Amino acid sequence: MISIIMGSQSDLETLSPAVDLLKEFRVIFEIKVLSAHRTPKELAAYVEAAPKRGIRVFIAAAGGAAALAGVVASHTTLPVIGIPIETKSLKGLDSLLSMAQMPAGVPVATMAIGKPGASNAAIFALEILAVSDRQIQGRLVAYKKRMRAKIRKIKIKI
Repeated sequence: MISIIMGSQSDLETLSPAVDLLKEFRVIFEIKVLSAHRTPKELAAYVEAAPKRGIRVFIAAAGGAAALAGVVASHTTLPVIGIPIETKSLKGLDSLLSMAQMPAGVPVATMAIGKPGASNAAIFALEILAVSDRQIQGRLVAYKKRMRAKIRKIKIKI
């Protein structure tokens, strides 16, 4: 099972590709809005209790200071995948750097800024689960075959 945590409800639009992919793969997931800065105690309690609920991977999306993924990683030994949210002032570069520059011992697998990062976070979470789940592994193989087929069908006329 996968947990998606976002720092703000407005991040849901950016996360829609991840949600759509997880639904397509028929994987159980939960979504929660928790802030590293505004609800730190609630965030820590949620993350620490997650393994009891069957959570195996976290996806954390935040913008600006983007501390969410790092705080999640500091409270668990489960994999954490960060999605930097695009910001108005720095177009998400601030978010990306905050997630990518984690101190040694607190890893966050950081994806691209925005919706492409959300898609890749879902795929990466599925790949992590596929290590021990043959059904997900089979669905990933089929998904990647469909992606290749789409590209091969493209005909450029000049």
